[in-house]
Amino acid sequence: MNVAKETQTSTPPAKSDVSSPWREAWRTFKKNKIALVGASIVGFFIVLALFAPLIMPYDYTKPDLLNRLKGPSADHWFGTDDFGRDILSRVIYGARISLWVGFSSVAGSIIVGCTLGIIAGYYGKWVDILISRVFDILLAFPSILLAIAIVAILGPDLQNALIAIAIINVPNFGRLIRSKVLSVKEEEYITAAKSVGMSDFRLLFQHILPNSMTPIIVQGTLAVATAIIEIAALSFLGLGAQSPDVDWGKMLADSKQYLVNAPWTMIFPGLAIMLTVLGFNLMGDGLRDALDPKMKQ
Repeated sequence: MNVAKETQTSTPPAKSDVSSPWREAWRTFKKNKIALVGASIVGFFIVLALFAPLIMPYDYTKPDLLNRLKGPSADHWFGTDDFGRDILSRVIYGARISLWVGFSSVAGSIIVGCTLGIIAGYYGKWVDILISRVFDILLAFPSILLAIAIVAILGPDLQNALIAIAIINVPNFGRLIRSKVLSVKEEEYITAAKSVGMSDFRLLFQHILPNSMTPIIVQGTLAVATAIIEIAALSFLGLGAQSPDVDWGKMLADSKQYLVNAPWTMIFPGLAIMLTVLGFNLMGDGLRDALDPKMKQ
């Protein structure tokens, strides 16, 4: 009787007490101070990119030959370049282009790579062999050389550089999601979904893909940092942003001859690249620790 009475009077745990995997991951991420520093750096540059026209103290394209190659001062905090343009304004606007290319190229890589990867992992056989060989061919080339080759064929342009960066990162996401699908598709709930006649499309995109996205989120964060370096390298070689557009790599290319006489023309865009990449790497490491069960004690 007492047992029955206790059973009847017991109440289910409150909804707020039930910890979802994502909520638990967020708690773990918040405890990682270094990851929060990385997220703060990324957030800072995202704000710069979004509100660049409002934040820039000067027009980033307007020359002022009377003030060319002036050092940092109260009027120009980061100094001026060889055309007298305000370097701070150009760094701020460069954040918009660099982050846009980084996020857009990685988004394209995730869409294409994940689509090919889940198809290869789910269907297997000759489909898996064909897609896997395509990935192997792309991975056989050094990534930056392959990007240069693609842009050389398509023509030097920011849009073509974005496409090239997206292409070279497709195999990384494709192979990652393929390996995850190979294990997820053997789970009992996938077998049960097949037994009730669920279509392959629904099975792939409503069950298998959502349960395979954890490593993609982590890899995607780290890939944005890599994409920013790659677009900077392409722009440095003259294959990325073209005038009047500017990104941090193009600023480095335009200022390399003034490294000795006006080092600030290269220091500040270089610092912007370093800090942004550092922020994404720190945040990506924090996400990996929070989302990977093997990293939890």
